[in-house]
Amino acid sequence: MKRAGRLLFVTVPLVAVAACFAGPDGSGDGARPDARTSAPASSAGLDAPDKKDLAQQIVSSAENSSLDWRAQYDYVEDIGDGRGYTAGIIGFTTGTHDLLVLVERYTKDRPGNRLARYLPALREVDGSASHDGLGAGFEAAWRAEAGKAAFRRVQDAERDRVYFDPAVRLAKRDGLGVLGQFIYYDAMVMHGPGTDPGFYGIRERAVAQADTPAEGGEEEAYLDIFLDTRRQTMKDEGRDTSRVDTAQRRFLYDGNLDLHLPLTWKVYGQPYEID
Repeated sequence: MKRAGRLLFVTVPLVAVAACFAGPDGSGDGARPDARTSAPASSAGLDAPDKKDLAQQIVSSAENSSLDWRAQYDYVEDIGDGRGYTAGIIGFTTGTHDLLVLVERYTKDRPGNRLARYLPALREVDGSASHDGLGAGFEAAWRAEAGKAAFRRVQDAERDRVYFDPAVRLAKRDGLGVLGQFIYYDAMVMHGPGTDPGFYGIRERAVAQADTPAEGGEEEAYLDIFLDTRRQTMKDEGRDTSRVDTAQRRFLYDGNLDLHLPLTWKVYGQPYEID
């Protein structure tokens, strides 16, 4: 049987929400507002241009500690998470195949680019944390190509094709508004479109416990359970959970299902605000 959301009606100003939803152990299991008290989500989706840009800023706050997501095209670094190099606007990695696909697609249209020579090495290390055949030369090539509009367009296209579009499409099918669509998108970015323990696996466990709005469930109750499920996955992986605890839960418990501005949140203890 699917469990109902553990939501209690609480009316507090936005500045007080962070203190209200944290449990005594910081787990985010504090008082929760009743889903029926919030205005329903609007028909506008996360794919509307202003909302999509907002989504990129919030994701960038967690991925790059900056709201300036457009400054991340030339980012390339091994962050020590076992996925090799992390690079670009959405954190494509050499260890999870998406960086290889990105360079292959770019090279198909522009075979003379600086990254093309690294394709054999990228295929060799694909799925691992290895840097064999890459190193400083690959990093320099990535930064050089990121100065070109064509490479930035390819990064945008791959972000949308692999992460943004599938997440938003499924969220709409589940009956979720803008916030729910963002919650799906951020989970897709961080965990990848896999099943164990990727995004689809997280969603599968959530829908086993609660009805989606499309199935007649309360939107806030379902999202609360989805975030519970995702948070546990993050803890199991030894990851910081603040992008859930002090960002997405903050929006949810304030009843901000449309991600209306202004927004304030924290990631890794760092405060952010968009007016």
